[in-house]
Amino acid sequence: MVDASQIQEHAEVIGADGVHVGTVDHVEGGRIKLTKKDSGAQVTEGSGSHEGHHHYISLGLVADVEDGKVRLSANADVAVTFEEEK
Repeated sequence: MVDASQIQEHAEVIGADGVHVGTVDHVEGGRIKLTKKDSGAQVTEGSGSHEGHHHYISLGLVADVEDGKVRLSANADVAVTFEEEK
């Protein structure tokens, strides 16, 4: 597992395929808390159950931190299925 201290606020979170997953708000309790405005799988702009609140990604999914980006071990479309809510 990657050292959580390497993960910086506002870092981009990308899947193993390089696709954007979200933006780091901060690391909290073994998970990455994503910002509300950019918190993963939003169905349609302005609607959908995934908007308006934070989502979390387990640090266990982090493969590497490189060039200020957090790269996950799963592709973006799979990684969003592992997102947790509060």
